[in-house]
Amino acid sequence: MSDEDSSGWQLTESDPGVFTELLKRLGVPYIVDDLYSLDPESLAALQPIHALIFLFKWFVESPDDEPGVGAGHYDPHFPGFFAHQTVNNACATLAVTNALGNISSLTAGPQFMDLMNFTTGMDPQTCGMAITSADWLREAHNALSPPSAISLDGPDLPKKSEDAYHFVVYLPVLGSLYELDGLKPYPVLHGEYDESGEGWVKKAREVIDNRIHTYPTGALEFSLLALRDDPMPGMRRRLDALQGSAGDAELSDLMNKLSNENSKRERWAFENSLRRHNHIGLVHALLLALAKAGKLDSAKADAQRVMKERLERRRETLS
Repeated sequence: MSDEDSSGWQLTESDPGVFTELLKRLGVPYIVDDLYSLDPESLAALQPIHALIFLFKWFVESPDDEPGVGAGHYDPHFPGFFAHQTVNNACATLAVTNALGNISSLTAGPQFMDLMNFTTGMDPQTCGMAITSADWLREAHNALSPPSAISLDGPDLPKKSEDAYHFVVYLPVLGSLYELDGLKPYPVLHGEYDESGEGWVKKAREVIDNRIHTYPTGALEFSLLALRDDPMPGMRRRLDALQGSAGDAELSDLMNKLSNENSKRERWAFENSLRRHNHIGLVHALLLALAKAGKLDSAKADAQRVMKERLERRRETLS
């Protein structure tokens, strides 16, 4: 969303490392992982999944517009937690909060639990205002946003309308699948799901697949994340239980999974540290050096080629 009326909330990236760090700051023992496929095998590997966070290109619509045909219907009597988005740029943290507020087994830090208790019984608009007025939550959110050293606003510069992206949540509540979008007046009910087999994620896959198919073929204007239990504690407990089982296939497989998880956390920590750093000076110096050496045009062409190849690989993955 735009920076206008952001009330001090800054834009954040749709990145699992960003969301996981936010959860850590909230004292929540969950992580967020990227989802590149909605097939049963990919989802089963991440269970238990508490919610799916969907990022999509946002288009202006009337807040009173009903969901489209086959896209569920508003439930003004939603039995769970739901907060409206009352300021721009807060949609990522609001999506996480809307998800966490509907997990009955949730454990979190005292500040977040106090906020949840404080908002009990509030209507969605008041609840959203209370959440986005929490200074500590805004600070936790902004700590994961890249610093902005250059302002492109000025009296002689034309205003440019940029693409806006928005987060919504899909999750189970009392046997039904709901979509929680802070820009809509009510949660969207997508119907009951079968508790057997895949459970609610099967219903969510159908709903999200239908939504993705509304985009042009090959479009990359959306991404999907899974809010899930942190697997590391369970892996460590199982590893302790298997110690001494030399040559055990399960032990070897478990050690490989632990190694992969540790590498992922290290990568997330490194990327988050880069997000907090201001790279404007470095980028300017590199561009200047390339220009002086007569290599800027070729470097630009190489970068465009690499980006094109990366987009093509992602299209193949999603198709």
